[in-house]
Amino acid sequence: MTLRFNARLATIAFTAAMAAAAMPAAAQVMVGGAPMLASKDIIDNAVNSKDHTTLVAAVKAAGLVETLKGPGPFTVFAPTNAAFAALPAGTVDTLLKPESKPTLTKVLTYHVVAGKYDAAALSKMIADGKGMANLKTVAGGTLTAKASGNAVMVTDEKGGTATVTIADVYQSNGVIHVVDKVLLPN
Repeated sequence: MTLRFNARLATIAFTAAMAAAAMPAAAQVMVGGAPMLASKDIIDNAVNSKDHTTLVAAVKAAGLVETLKGPGPFTVFAPTNAAFAALPAGTVDTLLKPESKPTLTKVLTYHVVAGKYDAAALSKMIADGKGMANLKTVAGGTLTAKASGNAVMVTDEKGGTATVTIADVYQSNGVIHVVDKVLLPN
C-alpha cells in the first residue's frame, strides 16, 4: 500500500512538474529597479522607473500623459535620466519651462512611433530594408534603426545615435525600448 501511494505521489509530482515546465513563463522585465507589468500602460509603468524620472517630468510638462495612457499602440524609445543629463548644460531646464512646451512636445513625440514594434518586428523591418528601417515618428520626423551585432541602434535626423539597452518592455498599449541617448528632430 505504501509503495503504491509513493508511486502515485511521484506520478502526480512528475505530472505537475511537466505541466509547469510546459507553461510559458511571464517575462518580468525590470527597468529602473521596478517591474514593468504588461497589464499597465506606458505612463503607469514609467512612473515607477527610477531611471526615467526626467522623462516622466518632461511628459507631464508637455501635457502628453493622457496621450500615452491612451489605447495606442505606441512604440516608445525611452531615454534614461543619464541620456537627458548628457545633453548640453541647461537644456533640460529650458525644455521644462512652460514657454518651451512646443519644443519639448516635438522632442518627446519624436521618440514615439505609432504601432507596436517589438525587437522581432524591428529586426524583420531592418532585414527587409537591407540593413536599415525608417520609422515615422508621431512628431512627423524619421528615425533610422540598424542592427549592430546583437544591438539595435536608432539614429535621429541630426545624426545622433542611441543604443537600445533594454528591448521589449511590453505595455498594455504598446512597447518601450530603453535608449541611452535623447534623439533629436530637425
